[in-house]
Amino acid sequence: MDHLVERLRTPEECESFAKNAAARKRPDLALEARRRAVEMKASQHNAETPLETEALAAVYAYEALLTQQKGKKTKASRTWALIRRYGIIQAVEREMSRPTEAGDYETLLEMGMADLAFEALVVRHPGSFSAEALGTSTARLAEWSKN
Repeated sequence: MDHLVERLRTPEECESFAKNAAARKRPDLALEARRRAVEMKASQHNAETPLETEALAAVYAYEALLTQQKGKKTKASRTWALIRRYGIIQAVEREMSRPTEAGDYETLLEMGMADLAFEALVVRHPGSFSAEALGTSTARLAEWSKN
């Protein structure tokens, strides 16, 4: 990680830095700063396990994707409602039953956060999710990698 990004202390600083870096034609620094913002936000929760922290990072990456797509700050309201109701792991499990767009994965890929897609999380931790969620995730990732 670049030393300029390492010194950022809050997600807000990271997001501001990312905008400035992009404006100055430094997409590499913008990517690093956005990813650092996502990781910082995830670490601010009282997650009980590293898996939960990774899942929270996936939610924040999804919010970053929505924000980029819509051009304004956008919350993953439905996902947060699922988290409050079922917990983070079950929320990810339920997200796997919803249809998704390949474009979302492509956007995460462009943002340098494809590894934070819900599908990638499920595939990395197969023992923590149902066989159905794992199958869906594996199939989606395989389909998206063809494109």
